[in-house]
Amino acid sequence: MISLKSKNASVVIDPKAGGRLTSLCIYGLELLKSMSTEKDLNDPIMWGFYPMAPWAGRVRNGQFSYDGETFQLPKLMPPHAIHGTTFVTEWQQDSESQISVFLGNDWPFEGRAIQSFTIDDKKFTLRLEVHARDKPFPCSIGWHPWFCRKLKKGAAVELLFEAKAMYIKDEDGIPTGETCAPTEGPWDDCFTHLSQNPKLTWPGALQIELQSSADHWVVYNEREDAICVEPQTAPPDVFNHTPQIVRPEKPLTAEFELIWHKHKTDK
Repeated sequence: MISLKSKNASVVIDPKAGGRLTSLCIYGLELLKSMSTEKDLNDPIMWGFYPMAPWAGRVRNGQFSYDGETFQLPKLMPPHAIHGTTFVTEWQQDSESQISVFLGNDWPFEGRAIQSFTIDDKKFTLRLEVHARDKPFPCSIGWHPWFCRKLKKGAAVELLFEAKAMYIKDEDGIPTGETCAPTEGPWDDCFTHLSQNPKLTWPGALQIELQSSADHWVVYNEREDAICVEPQTAPPDVFNHTPQIVRPEKPLTAEFELIWHKHKTDK
């Protein structure tokens, strides 16, 4: 385990559990949904705060074509592939604040992901990079945090999220590549062109502002116990549309900042 602390916050990162945060504690309050049951242990999608690489979100039927070849990915959410290879892979610790992992046998190209962390009294910052070894390949990256709806202190979380566009999904729940004006939630959807940074507020306890260099966001708020607000460099299934390409001399990188302050209700 890797533990990082500041005056107001602490994080615990488990390289063996897919390079994920297993704890994010701010002002003494735990923000993350934990691995609380045996089912969670067997379903790494459903807990903590993990990086997604070398793709974020779903890939339709686990298949995509690139450079004249068709590739099959593992279907971790049948019939689709989801969230990359690295969140189910053991990472190695490179330093006190950096971990890395090879993209693995389930990915048809050789490459490496690097994740680094910094923390101070006001914010926690994550940086994710994917590097190609010798051949270009399609890529998207992001993070998947599971935030608790209720903390030990304060009321249930309130989400401030404003976007100008939402991706249209087909009957399989996969974005078609087209966008529309956002509909009312609850959501399991991808958005772009945000009007402002998303904010999560637990009234009477805490507010965190989410800021990222990634320009797509998935919001999943259909569960009663947790909520996900996920920055991504591209929408789900982008490999079957117009993917970003990682080259040996040009990695794909993204940063994600969580900025916090105490929240007091109006009297």
